[in-house]
Amino acid sequence: HLIPTLWIFVLLHYLGSYGGILEKLGICHRYSMLRILNLLIPEVKDPKMITRDLVFDGVLVRLYWPKTSPAGNRKGIIFLHGGVALFASIRTSARICHSLAHGTDSVVMCVEFRLAPKHPYPVPVQDCLTAVIHFMKNAKEYGVDPSRIAIAGESSGGTFAAAICQELVTREDLPRVRAQVLIYPFLQAVDFNLPSYLQNQSVPPMFRKRGIKLALTYLTGKTMNVDGILKGAHVPPDLREKYKKWINADNIPEEFKARAYVPVAPAPFSEELYEQVKRGNETMFAPLHAEDDIIHQLPETFILTCEYDFLRDDGLLYKKRLEDHGVPVTWYHVQDGFHGIMTMAGLKAIEYPSTQKCLQNVIQFLKGL
Repeated sequence: HLIPTLWIFVLLHYLGSYGGILEKLGICHRYSMLRILNLLIPEVKDPKMITRDLVFDGVLVRLYWPKTSPAGNRKGIIFLHGGVALFASIRTSARICHSLAHGTDSVVMCVEFRLAPKHPYPVPVQDCLTAVIHFMKNAKEYGVDPSRIAIAGESSGGTFAAAICQELVTREDLPRVRAQVLIYPFLQAVDFNLPSYLQNQSVPPMFRKRGIKLALTYLTGKTMNVDGILKGAHVPPDLREKYKKWINADNIPEEFKARAYVPVAPAPFSEELYEQVKRGNETMFAPLHAEDDIIHQLPETFILTCEYDFLRDDGLLYKKRLEDHGVPVTWYHVQDGFHGIMTMAGLKAIEYPSTQKCLQNVIQFLKGL
């Protein structure tokens, strides 16, 4: 069962290394090579599915819906793909979107947002927000019940989904989002030494250091040395004090600390590092930083976490915070899972045994809305 994981890790490492050489030669930036992965994934041919490529207020989207005739307006599912806003595309998430549309008899929208580093934060998430607002305003035009729209995302797409749901809670001109589905999301930028960050820092395919470097490339548009940031030197004392009630290893259940967790004290504060990454405190980048008056208004939530994912504890902390504010949460934990496990859905050669379990749990939650 480790073969798919190692295969992906080796491919990512090779493409990343080759891309780094091309970047130094001034030919292209290194993430262009990772986008070759899009071309390695075959297109989905599904005679039972209708797809349409459209433009919503300047943003490319793809809609999927089953050919079967619905009894009435269908549910709407907005799916935001992962890839740290640096790579991946509609094509890489097509199999998940097909499964969601068939499994829930819904209209699924996937967004082809612009990518960093050419279009760094907040452009990708703002593209998603633009497309979501258009879809919600015009839901009936696409056969969707506007009161039954869920926003889902995987990895950084889960970050975008959480951020957009927060943005929409104060919008009285739009229908209320029915639910959010967050699949191993990145949610905070304060503590990169939570238990899961340390326990899983060397678990492929997404190492802790590589993951934070990618996230900060999305944030800043530049490749950074992240050593000081991993140690917490980028967080001012006043912000660390503010966020510690939400972002704290004390809020992680004890059973998740049993696997070789030793607490690490943050490094002394660096004003220079803070200035470089201070926009990472914004809730559109790190939704767990949101204020309580936003959190308590959020819709019913599904959170999926994986034991061998350095981002596991972001999901656990968000779960606790939502529950503490009375938001209903359905939680599914993949005991043998790792970051990116659901991306393999439908790719039989590399699909992991737990991949379909993840996908089916998401589908069951969405069917029940």
